[in-house]
Amino acid sequence: MKFAIIGGSGLTSLAGLENVRRQVVRTPYGDPSGPLTHGQLQGVDLMFLARHGYGHTITPHEINYRANVWALKHAGADGIVSVATVGGIRAEYGPGTLVLPDQIIDYTHGRRGTFFEGLDQPVTHIDFTWPYDDGVRGRLARAAANLGEPMALVGTYGCTQGPRLETAAEIRRLERDGCDLVGMTGMPEAALARELEVPYAALAVVANHAAGKGDSCDGISLEAIGATLDGAMARVRRILAEFVRMAANGD
Repeated sequence: MKFAIIGGSGLTSLAGLENVRRQVVRTPYGDPSGPLTHGQLQGVDLMFLARHGYGHTITPHEINYRANVWALKHAGADGIVSVATVGGIRAEYGPGTLVLPDQIIDYTHGRRGTFFEGLDQPVTHIDFTWPYDDGVRGRLARAAANLGEPMALVGTYGCTQGPRLETAAEIRRLERDGCDLVGMTGMPEAALARELEVPYAALAVVANHAAGKGDSCDGISLEAIGATLDGAMARVRRILAEFVRMAANGD
C-alpha cells in the first residue's frame, strides 16, 4: 500500500524524506492546500500534504477538504494517516499524550462535507458507524508499541469550527456529550475519505488541556502549546517511520 500523511499544526513537513518531488494536482473541487510531496521514508514510497498549507496559512474552516482528499486518492494513495493537534478534555489525556481516536462528533457548520451533491449526483449514504479504519489504526498502534511509545487506543474526537479556541462552557458541553478530545480539522476529512473508500485513521497529539481543564483553567498558553508540539512531533515522526516500514513489509 502507498500511504499519504496529512500533517496538521506542528507537522508541516516530514523530516527524513528522500528523493523528494512535488506534484501540483488540479481537482474538480478547487485547489488543495498545496502541492503533494512525494518521497521515500526508509526506502518506502509515500505522500505528504500539509493540511494548513506549507506556510501554515489556511485556517481550519477554510481548508478545502474535498480537494485535499480527492488529490491524494487521485495521486494513488491507498490509505491516509491524519496527524491532528487536539486539546485534551479527559483528565488522563494531558499535554504530550498520543491518542488513536475511534469515534468523532461533528460540531462544524458550513463546510463542504460530501462529494455527493449537485443535480448530476445520486443521493448517496455511507456507513459511518465507525469512522476510522481498523486496519490503519491497528498498524499505528503496533508501530507505537514496537518503539515503546505509549499511546491511548480509544477516544472520541469533538470537531469544532475554529479558528478560535473554545470557551470553558463549550468544553463542558463537549464533555457531557462524551468527547475526550477537541480539535478543528477532523471533519469532514474523515467522512470524505470514507466516501472515496480510502482507509483513514487519525493520530491525535494532545497539545494542551482544553479550556477550563487542568492547567488551562484560567486560560490557554499558546507558548506552552508550541513547546509541547516540538517534543511530541518528534515522537510522531518516529511512529510514522515505523508505520510505513511495517506497511511495506506487510506487518
